Amino acid sequence: MSDPQQKSDEGAEETFISHLVELRNRIMRAGISVIVVFVALVYWAPDIFRLLARPLMQNLPRDGKMIVTDVTGSFFVPMKVTMLVAFVIALPIVLYQIWAFVAPGLYQHEKKLVLPLVSSSYLLFLCGMAFAYFVVFPTIFRVMAHYNAPLGAEMTTDIDNYLSFVLTMFLAFGVTFEVPIVVVLLVRMGVLTVKKLREIRPYVIVGAFIVSAVVTPPDVFSQLILALPLIVLYEAGIIAARIFIGTGEKKAVDESHAAS
Repeated sequence: MSDPQQKSDEGAEETFISHLVELRNRIMRAGISVIVVFVALVYWAPDIFRLLARPLMQNLPRDGKMIVTDVTGSFFVPMKVTMLVAFVIALPIVLYQIWAFVAPGLYQHEKKLVLPLVSSSYLLFLCGMAFAYFVVFPTIFRVMAHYNAPLGAEMTTDIDNYLSFVLTMFLAFGVTFEVPIVVVLLVRMGVLTVKKLREIRPYVIVGAFIVSAVVTPPDVFSQLILALPLIVLYEAGIIAARIFIGTGEKKAVDESHAAS
């Protein structure tokens, strides 16, 4: 006679292995989607890098240019940029694969929350990147060029260093624009209340300037460009939490009263 405990252990092991196989398949599909987009864009890799470098090139002094200090930099840096663009374009597919993997373990009300949460997070991250590209980069490079002029220094940069800088800025502003989502989630999970968020507003303002001082170049304009949107987005998160969470709580109370 077989042992029931042994059968249970074997069933749990089979379930674990099946989850690992599904996870592998999801990761492969996500990776393939990024590779397919990359292959479709790789022909235009130099053009994509020139588009990324446009905010700097437009603010360089006359005859200003970028330099390459690494032998392979002129090849690999555009490839890196193209791969990152491919990842951003394919990100909805990557997020869907993650969703498809975790969805069976979620409750129905959690499933309803995931789609608007993921889509809004993706859109806000793109908005943060767009804000950095169209507003922050021209301002920062214009200010830096103004600082260099009195010194008689020639403003040039290596393309690899430039890539590192813009990636840091994209990440910083992309995450900054996620603040409303974070605020709404904190209120929904009961970690904070709207009243508490209002009470800690002065600390958030100070924290915003500290973060901007660490992330951005050491000038007032660059710090304000990050700190002010961070504060505004925090306020937007409070308003969104008051509207959506408050409406949900009122609806739940009304349903409970109707049931009683």
